[in-house]
Amino acid sequence: MSVLIYIDQSEGHIRKSSLEALSYGASIAANMGTEAAGLVLGESKDDLPSLGKFGVSKIHTVHDASLNHMDAQQYAAVISEAVRKTGATVLVFSNNLTGKAVAPRVSARLKAGLVSGAVALPDTSNGFTVRKNVFSGKAFASVSLNTAVKIIALNPNAFSVQSGDGTATVSALEVTVPASRIKVTNISKVSGTVPLGEAELVVSAGRGLKGPENWGMVEELADLIGAATACSRAVADAHWRPHHEHVGQTGLAIAPNLYFAIGISGAIQHLAGVNRSKVIVVVNKDPEAPFFKAADYGIVGDAFEVMPKVIEAVKKLKGR
Repeated sequence: MSVLIYIDQSEGHIRKSSLEALSYGASIAANMGTEAAGLVLGESKDDLPSLGKFGVSKIHTVHDASLNHMDAQQYAAVISEAVRKTGATVLVFSNNLTGKAVAPRVSARLKAGLVSGAVALPDTSNGFTVRKNVFSGKAFASVSLNTAVKIIALNPNAFSVQSGDGTATVSALEVTVPASRIKVTNISKVSGTVPLGEAELVVSAGRGLKGPENWGMVEELADLIGAATACSRAVADAHWRPHHEHVGQTGLAIAPNLYFAIGISGAIQHLAGVNRSKVIVVVNKDPEAPFFKAADYGIVGDAFEVMPKVIEAVKKLKGR
């Protein structure tokens, strides 16, 4: 009996969401009185033994170049065999794009119960119950898992990274790697300093900015506080901003520590993608904008008058 955590990578570097998953899986193992181990697929450029500081004692690697690019079916086959080989009874993913594609396939292969979108540690006082988000983050559900193998996909930013001392032993895991049916012909990289899906701070704007030429204030504030930039669907559809910045029900669902929304009314579709944010700040000249009902802090005013003052205050706070 043990806990196995899948460690997601991007170009050979471990994602922040995987560090959260490691901390989460290690906490589950501690509560169950067992050990936690990580699983890395493909070639890694990071210091894998140092991952022991997040609570895992072992790192299993499947060092195969064909795994450098995610193929959900190939990954599912390899991870399923890894679970069998290690004897793990709990498998943890991050509920990111990779986790959403792979975890259900592993669940079907292992006939294992799956909870996606987990937001808290399992309650093991009477069985194995996991709390998750439902209805686009408007409510919670407690789901009991009764299968021999249990799979949890943890929502990004739902569990803080916990580090201490420790070093993990790294060893190759002998599993069969099926041939990938996907051929990568081209890779287009999204430019930007902070990946939106992993950003702890996000500055976003909507049609209230009136045009792409006014986006300077958004980028300036984001640069000052080290945030990622985002936008509403209407802005992406109008090609003011690239579609990878679109957050909402039909875009990217995010859960940063701070979501700063400028000139966005807060339609239900947009709220569905950002309502897991820990703090929401809204600037809008319409006092009846729906976003104010969800906001922790709100400023009723014209963005073109408010934002220069906000930016000036942040500069003063940072001594610039």
